[in-house]
Amino acid sequence: MVSESFVHACAGGAGGLVAMTATYPLMAISTRAAVDRSKHPGESMVHAVTKVLSTEGVRGLYDGLGSSLLGIGVSNFVYYFFFEATRDFIITSKRLATSTSAALGTLTTAESIGAGLLAGTATALVSNPIWVVNTRQTVRATTEPVPPSQAADGKQHTKKVVQRLSFLETLRRVVEKDGVAALWKGIGPALVLVVNPVLQYTVFEQLKAWMLRSRAASRTPGSTKPLLGDIDFFWLGALSKLVATAVTYPQIVIKSRQQAMTSESSRGRKKGNVVTAMTEVIQEEGFGGLYRGISSKLLQSILTAAILFTSKERIYLLTKALLGKA
Repeated sequence: MVSESFVHACAGGAGGLVAMTATYPLMAISTRAAVDRSKHPGESMVHAVTKVLSTEGVRGLYDGLGSSLLGIGVSNFVYYFFFEATRDFIITSKRLATSTSAALGTLTTAESIGAGLLAGTATALVSNPIWVVNTRQTVRATTEPVPPSQAADGKQHTKKVVQRLSFLETLRRVVEKDGVAALWKGIGPALVLVVNPVLQYTVFEQLKAWMLRSRAASRTPGSTKPLLGDIDFFWLGALSKLVATAVTYPQIVIKSRQQAMTSESSRGRKKGNVVTAMTEVIQEEGFGGLYRGISSKLLQSILTAAILFTSKERIYLLTKALLGKA
């Protein structure tokens, strides 16, 4: 018999694919802005999109979509599997401890945090190589020297070269140039970012529990209408992701920059922990540097979470129904 955790994992993975496909251009713009170290961080989201469209076309907004879909599918599958398995274990333990069959179907704040930490850590370790490749594909701009003989002023220059490489080509290039360890670049801030889904799902679970209690208290006796509908899951997902992303965004910037950095571009830069990286950004660019691309990221995160939670519930119920018939 298929476990509940596996069904939730499949539903979460499929829901993530739907959400990421719908919102990927916003993620691409946010990633490019996050890794940009220029002195002009005030570019609006609309201007950024217009610039990409004018120079690269619509395709430029979807660079790295394939690896992103792989990454979100793997990430959501692993996260939901571990989260739901831990959730079931906690609820079962509570039922056994109280020697009752009462429906203790919700987690406390502390229990949500514990389940989220375990699921988030496992997800970060498994999926980080995929996100390194995705970041390289999204940014995908490198520099190469221009000989003085080819320059108009007869001096040495460098020029930006834009390359579109497949997932496997990008993966091979990362390993060949920077070594296998480079696939786990940014794992420090990625582990710190474990608190993002922890915050997200804690807020989601607590708001969901509050809404269920409120709806149940005012429900008409004998009614068979579900307590929560698609619109409820949409807003619960959006609000919970808004809180989580706003709190943790500086770590997203640091992670993106570390994952985009090659061995050549990292020369001359300090090597240190997350705090050192944040301090360096503040010294060079001010506090605004920690929030580059936040507008498009917030919009993308809110829409992704809202679509994810809504589609996940639908896919979960559909999968359960199909398995029931089988």
